[in-house]
Amino acid sequence: MTQFRPCIDLHQGQVKQIVGGSLNDQGADTNYVSPYDSTHYANLYRQHQLMGGHVIALGPGNKEQALKALSAWPQGLQFGGGVNADNAAEFLDAGASHVIVTSYLFENGQFSWERLEQVKAITGADRLVLDLSCRRTDSGWNIATDRWQTVTETAVDAQTLSALSEHCAEFLIHAADVEGLQAGIDQDLVTLLGEASSIPVTYAGGARSLEDLKLVDQLSGGKVDLTIGSALDIFGGEGVTLEECIQWNQR
Repeated sequence: MTQFRPCIDLHQGQVKQIVGGSLNDQGADTNYVSPYDSTHYANLYRQHQLMGGHVIALGPGNKEQALKALSAWPQGLQFGGGVNADNAAEFLDAGASHVIVTSYLFENGQFSWERLEQVKAITGADRLVLDLSCRRTDSGWNIATDRWQTVTETAVDAQTLSALSEHCAEFLIHAADVEGLQAGIDQDLVTLLGEASSIPVTYAGGARSLEDLKLVDQLSGGKVDLTIGSALDIFGGEGVTLEECIQWNQR
């Protein structure tokens, strides 16, 4: 049964909702900057027992806010953004239920099994989430690293999902091309994830209403969870309220 998963996106030390594909060293196109810090959202999710949410640090300057969120709800949130074999233990010790890893797994654009083993030795597969955020290509979808600016040769397909599923607890997949646009989900990608993933997977990108939760549930056979960001009322959106998402999860 598809669940709503919450998020806390951190950019330049603030809770924001950005247009994913626009993120670079200079900044990003921003949909919303919150007047609240990360603990406000962590406490909100804790209050409503919204499990499996992710705190994502988009670039530098976000560590303080990330650690605040993790301490506000120990074991209730996952953390990603610059996680590697050297710092994974720090975030787990700080309260993250899982750490989320992407760019570290690639060296010179190539997937590194050696690096996966290095980080897995610290986290264990049971506390590791692999972020396979991707962009659409001529052949399907390929994993995008370095804040979604670098498209790698690694395809997001049944073969990749099968091979990696033995090494982690979950997948997190942002569809970078539609992230933050509130123009609808990538239905083909959600369908693929539902068919090909044998472990829990959370999809993010383009969700704009409660109807999208129903759509993901249908397309994936209830196997894919959905993150809603910019369309959510707590992030200045008008597409769906947090209360509606809570009720959906409790149905």
